[in-house]
Amino acid sequence: MAKKTRKKIFVIDTNVLLHDYNSIYNFEENDIIIPITVLEELDKFKKGHDQINFHAREFTRELDKLAGDKLFSEGIKLGEGLGKLFVETGKAFSEEVKASFSEVTPDHRILAITDFLRKKHDAKRVILITKDINLRMKAKSLGIESQDYESGKVQDIELLYKSIEIYESIDNTIISKLYEDHQGVPIEEFKFENEPIPNQYFILKSHKSSVIAHYDGVNKVIDRVLKQPAYGIEPRNAEQTFSLDALSRPGIQLVTLTGKAGTGKTLLALAAALHQRRRFEQILLARPIVPLANRDMGFLPGDVKEKIGPYMHPLFDNLSVIKHKFKSTSSDYMKIEEMQKNEKLLITPLAYIRGRSLSNVYFIVDEAQNLTPHEVKTIITRAGEGTKIIFTGDIQQIDSPYLDAKSNGLSYVTEKMRGQALFAHINLIKGERSYLAELASDLL
Repeated sequence: MAKKTRKKIFVIDTNVLLHDYNSIYNFEENDIIIPITVLEELDKFKKGHDQINFHAREFTRELDKLAGDKLFSEGIKLGEGLGKLFVETGKAFSEEVKASFSEVTPDHRILAITDFLRKKHDAKRVILITKDINLRMKAKSLGIESQDYESGKVQDIELLYKSIEIYESIDNTIISKLYEDHQGVPIEEFKFENEPIPNQYFILKSHKSSVIAHYDGVNKVIDRVLKQPAYGIEPRNAEQTFSLDALSRPGIQLVTLTGKAGTGKTLLALAAALHQRRRFEQILLARPIVPLANRDMGFLPGDVKEKIGPYMHPLFDNLSVIKHKFKSTSSDYMKIEEMQKNEKLLITPLAYIRGRSLSNVYFIVDEAQNLTPHEVKTIITRAGEGTKIIFTGDIQQIDSPYLDAKSNGLSYVTEKMRGQALFAHINLIKGERSYLAELASDLL
């Protein structure tokens, strides 16, 4: 008979709940402790329009469903196969905690509670779960076991970087077929060791010629990718050509574009959207608001529109690049102006989209690396009939202090959707903004 696994006790930090308000259901049969300090901190986050404010409110509602006197004594059962949830009141600092951290801060109060629980339940593993690296280090300095919240983390980050396959020993006859047959060439003729994933993109080379191609996983054929412009924007390299192809294929409903600044992710997505404007009722271009340098929106002068303006400027800059491809008197230029006026083309903070039904919409989410896996899931599950969703971002440039390259929503959705017939991912490597911009991105 297998030995029963010893139950553990997990102490949950505030940032975990702000990252995933359903996190308390992800610890299997183990018990969960919410320090009273965490509830105090959540109170400070309940007001506002950002994603963390929404998560704070949602967790508070979830806790209200479970509430009762037993939360502070016997605990509340979280469900079948799950452990119990407790709220632990404040505890005095032990001599060891006092000696290390004299200042009474929320983090130190959480450490004091965890330290108390560790000594009270010495037969069980007591583990502090926090996304704050500094708090994890402080905990370990006291001999307290501490871990990051791992749910939703990508297992193999390298798959995000290797989105294009290069084959250099393809029979020249097959490459000729790709140029001649617009329906594509059956996958069997390529004699690949393993079948490619749906919507895989290739650079195929023989000793005489080369071709860029795409794998149609539904029809089991590889077809040639044509280098075509979109609303005045010409692709400058193979990655950009692949991106425009994925952004324009009707059968692909979800696209992720990753890459460093200047590779053209947002510009290509917006150009492709405008090129296909007749297929969609609206083009939405949104991004999460993540204040930098600890400066909240409240510090900025003006009304709501003026406050969000600085965060939306990069999106308007991309639109301006496209508009200036045409004369101000041209029909293409005036069409963009008209679409903006009628809100057929709308640039807005992501928080303002929440609750909307997204039917027949071309929806571009910029800076998606600053979203949690739960936020990305929420966006995708809002997609109605005829909607295409594009996530763009750089997983090495994350502004949120509690996300990293493996735990952000952009990486998560790319890994989870890999291999699905309606999904495509392109990682853009070559910067096209300017030599100076690319050099700075590489060296600084």
